[in-house]
Amino acid sequence: MKQSVNDLARFGGETEFESLLHVGRPNIGNREYFLSQVNEVLDSKWLTNSGPKVNKFERKLEEYVGVKHAIAITNGTVALELLIRAAGITGEVIIPSFTFVACAHAFQWQEIKPVFCDIDPNTHNLDPAEIEKHITPNTTAIMGVHLWGRPCDIEVLELIAKKHNLKLLFDASHAFACSHNGKMIGNFGIGEVFSFHATKFFNTLEGGAIVTNDDELAARIRLMKNFGFQGYDNVTYIGTNGKMNEISAAMGLTSFDSIDTFIAKNKENYNLYKTEYDRIDGIKIINYNDSEKNNYQYIACEIDEKQFGLSRTELIDLLIKENILARKYFYPGIHRMEPYRSLYPYSSVFLEKTERLADRIISFPTGTAVDSDSIKRITSLVSFIHQNSGGIKNKMKGE
Repeated sequence: MKQSVNDLARFGGETEFESLLHVGRPNIGNREYFLSQVNEVLDSKWLTNSGPKVNKFERKLEEYVGVKHAIAITNGTVALELLIRAAGITGEVIIPSFTFVACAHAFQWQEIKPVFCDIDPNTHNLDPAEIEKHITPNTTAIMGVHLWGRPCDIEVLELIAKKHNLKLLFDASHAFACSHNGKMIGNFGIGEVFSFHATKFFNTLEGGAIVTNDDELAARIRLMKNFGFQGYDNVTYIGTNGKMNEISAAMGLTSFDSIDTFIAKNKENYNLYKTEYDRIDGIKIINYNDSEKNNYQYIACEIDEKQFGLSRTELIDLLIKENILARKYFYPGIHRMEPYRSLYPYSSVFLEKTERLADRIISFPTGTAVDSDSIKRITSLVSFIHQNSGGIKNKMKGE
């Protein structure tokens, strides 16, 4: 426990943690089960091309989400690109800027213009009230992102899309195992995309999936993910290589085996963080709707510099020196990254709430690799930093 400002590692004190504490270390699940699945793959000599593990994983996804079609893909970004292409989206698409850059890349890569729309500061998702001002004759779709696993205002987005004859799709990379009005995320819009990257609470080493209830769309995606092949030597559609391999699917089956344990640990961690941070002025942890299913993966907080005494960036710098790798998220907004900063230089005019949030968000370590004692040490340190923010600020100025 730090006794004075000089005890902080930034000013020469010992680090709070001997080893690095990451925001998210991969969940491994039952190692023996995973290795048994891998051995089955190796024994079969069937490593890719829609093998039995991929097929089993897809059926598990369909059952878990309650959706007609789940198509396993090599990663979430390629999954999004395939959904966009298969849906025939062109022209302009309205998306948030406060999200991962792959959301914009997936459109720009296909010469579709991402039009950045501001967010609701309470939900951190697309603000429906801001959408219509961005609709032009070239707009063909809206893509919502269920940030932190918290669903978009789906019903309002559906109304706007229907009114303007636009397609509606969702990036659900954060939202696997989450629900909206009792229905699992994955059942909305023309289709939704999951990411199963190693940093997600549910991972397939590297991977993703497209889920949809549209039979024709699913059929096109299945063709496109395998170069357009429809049977042996019969190419009927333009395509690429988006196939998930058997080892990744084996990891997905292993993750399914432990999914309830992963979520329970995330919820335990979240509740502990929330209990402690609710006592500290200037730090506001996001809320989850406990009447719905959540994965509780993200310990995302907003830092109010005036109330906390230090900026989000100053807090992160102090924590990193203590081997707590807290991090910014989606900073500074896609619209301030290349090529979008140069292509669409005036986007920031419409993104005041996005830019404000991008300067305030901080995410803390969680997951199965983080125990309750570590969380108590982290939150106690954050409380100490807040209580001594004046002295810390003065000492920083004097460096």
